[in-house]
Amino acid sequence: MPILLFLIDTSASMNQRTDLGTSYLDIAKGAVELFLKLRARDPASRGDRYMLVTYDEPPYCIKAGWKENHATFMSELKNLQASGLTTLGQALRSSFDLLNLNRLISGIDNYGQGRNPFFLEPSILITITDGNKLTSTAGVQEELHLPLNSPLPGSELTKEPFRWDQRLFALVLRLPGLASTEPEQLGSVPTDESAITQMCEVTGGRSYCVRTQRMLNQCLESLVQKVQSGVVINFEKTGPDPLPIGEDGLMDSSRPSNSFAAQPWHSCHKLIYVRPNSKTGVPVGHWPIPESFWPDQNLPSLPPRTSHPVVRFSCVDCEPMVIDKLPFDKYELEPSPLTQYILERKSPHTCWQVFVTSSGKYNELGYPFGYLKASTTLTCVNLFVMPYNYPVLLPLLDDLFKVHKLKPNLKWRQAFDSYLKTLPPYYLLPLKKALRMMGAPNLISDNLDCGLSYSVISYLKKLSQQTKLESERILASVGKKPPQEIGIKVKNHPGGGVSLTYSKNFRKLLKEIIGETAPRLTELNTKEFAGFQVGLLNKDLKPQTYRNAYDIPRRGLLDQLTRMRSNLLKTHKFIVGQDEDSLHSVPVAQMGNYQEYLKTLASPLREIDPDQPKRLHTFGNPFKQDKKGMMIDEADEFVAGPQNKGKRPGEPSSPLSSKRRRNVTVTHDVHEEKMENGQISPDVFLSKSAAPELMNMAGDSILPNQLDPVSDDFTSLRKDALIHKPGSNALIGGTKNCSVSVDDQKVLITSALETVPNTLQITPAMAQGINADIKHQLMKEVRKFGRKYERIFILLEGVQGPLAVKKQFVEFTIKEAARFKRRVLIQYLEKVLEKIDSHHLVNSINHIDSRSSC
Repeated sequence: MPILLFLIDTSASMNQRTDLGTSYLDIAKGAVELFLKLRARDPASRGDRYMLVTYDEPPYCIKAGWKENHATFMSELKNLQASGLTTLGQALRSSFDLLNLNRLISGIDNYGQGRNPFFLEPSILITITDGNKLTSTAGVQEELHLPLNSPLPGSELTKEPFRWDQRLFALVLRLPGLASTEPEQLGSVPTDESAITQMCEVTGGRSYCVRTQRMLNQCLESLVQKVQSGVVINFEKTGPDPLPIGEDGLMDSSRPSNSFAAQPWHSCHKLIYVRPNSKTGVPVGHWPIPESFWPDQNLPSLPPRTSHPVVRFSCVDCEPMVIDKLPFDKYELEPSPLTQYILERKSPHTCWQVFVTSSGKYNELGYPFGYLKASTTLTCVNLFVMPYNYPVLLPLLDDLFKVHKLKPNLKWRQAFDSYLKTLPPYYLLPLKKALRMMGAPNLISDNLDCGLSYSVISYLKKLSQQTKLESERILASVGKKPPQEIGIKVKNHPGGGVSLTYSKNFRKLLKEIIGETAPRLTELNTKEFAGFQVGLLNKDLKPQTYRNAYDIPRRGLLDQLTRMRSNLLKTHKFIVGQDEDSLHSVPVAQMGNYQEYLKTLASPLREIDPDQPKRLHTFGNPFKQDKKGMMIDEADEFVAGPQNKGKRPGEPSSPLSSKRRRNVTVTHDVHEEKMENGQISPDVFLSKSAAPELMNMAGDSILPNQLDPVSDDFTSLRKDALIHKPGSNALIGGTKNCSVSVDDQKVLITSALETVPNTLQITPAMAQGINADIKHQLMKEVRKFGRKYERIFILLEGVQGPLAVKKQFVEFTIKEAARFKRRVLIQYLEKVLEKIDSHHLVNSINHIDSRSSC
């Protein structure tokens, strides 16, 4: 969960205006809002936590901290005002103390027990200032100084006020007050020359010198990309430089190497990316980075550590070591001169070992705990963190499994015990877990010693308790206004000394307020308050505080009891005192507060198969689809991911189409069962299409589409007309143009409508709308993966019109299936098409016979 802390300069100098007429403070507020919008594009921003700190005196400088929601953050941001001094050092110290408030309680820093990169709270501190002189009550300061004293307990355990997962970035506003006539220079934004630049570089961040609005937007885009999960490490070279690589990729000893000349890659201060686990969403690791001292129970206290560990790398080429089932951690390095130098050597099969000075007991440099290695594709450099002194451990474990078959002899145990003596005590527990994962026997005693003295452990527990109290005090003061200045004397008016209560006008006004006398309207100046009405005091109205149960009148007991029960049991859907209409009345300032809604949503489930292609992100366009995954053969459908089967937001939905869907769902289960049993047949579709003029209404053998609409054009009974056959419960088709009179048509219409009650009559325009909806649904169903085609045949049953129209729809479906290579579906549809053609031929013969009989 990234933490984004914004430190806004609220000194009086932020009131200066730009050439556009806006103040620096307004630009800072707009920059924060734009950053939040840019950040919201990333789905990972759902877990972001936002904090707001100003240049006020602590602890009133914290406007939004750990407990405040996004709405409070935005409200405090909009209410900021520029006044006071430029106390940047104190504000930075308060910001870092706020970020470190809970670290000692959670044990994330793990003092004296190694540094775990996977235990982190990635934090980005973004300060927006004007870069002017630093001022305080003592005068003007030329350099940036952070106060050494911190109210936070345990701050003495780290030399710097920040931690290795916290980086500082500064936006220094240098916008001119007059419009510049020179053309704007494009390219990268340079760093600023103010005092904060060095502080940014120490934490692993940087500063930006902002001179135009375009440069500000460019900086915000860059800052959004900086929100990464990782920790900052100091990489420093130890020993001589490596031999140069020749053009053939081999060592060239004839070329001299500048071992004594300082190179940029000799010392780098960069980030290593700590990626979260794809299944759990949190980073997972096994091995720590060793401490720069050997833990001893004789130590009375822990030595203070630096915020960033100093990791030294040896340029001696070694072979990467790894054995089966032994866990290791892999971290990618941020691009730097060091990574560029390693990649230029083009040696992906060699590595450089890494050390931490004074981490071992008998060796000043310490033993290697991992190595730097270029990826096989030469695209990045990775830091592999292994068990401490892994060149000794890995051959022992390899012999344990391959030679001794998990039954070590005395010689092997002696060698393993000798290795354990070189191991810092805090490595014993992760090594014990790793051996258990590998299936090795229990080789380490269960009585593990952390290596810290009892006094140190007690001191850490005491600090944790003190931190809780200090944390509660600081959080309780968040959002409170600083106390007003006291001791200001107010001069009395001339002739003072007389109490206000002796004033005649005051006593008169007081009586009118308490209701003893009614105010006289003639004494009021109506011209001064034109448009206002004077409200007279009504003694019958009493305040409904109801603090005493006996104040409730008898006629209001039931209503009051209902409200009390609703408030007690929380059964009401709305806020107390808020009706349904006012629930949707949101202030303009809170209309864009989507962060709080995102926090209430459940976390998305992980993918069952992470190898499946992920669904394309459709932010801003719900109809956007991934065109790459559409042309897939049925033989490869089991590899591809499932498609979104939900209804699109823009999909048309008419009452007729919904009724038609309700009609066809009667036999949905029957069709699905037949499909699963391999009994699919084109007759499922032909049960209606074989005789579109026939609707069987007799007995229990009612087709699922018996409620389908019939044509209302009964006055033109041509070939496709519906005629009621006497003595039966069915409607049959025939050609009766030559023998049916107008009166007979009316009888037939009445008879037909009586035979088919509750049947919806559909006009040709309505039929076209239904068919258009069916055509859209067919296109969606055909492109779905899998071989469940019953939905397609159900849709084809609902096509309105004669056989020619149904035939067109079948042909259209065959073309769509050919686009997506649905061979099996095409075979079924071709059988349907054959049945339609054969039935159409029979209908034509019957039509000729009926005409001859007329």
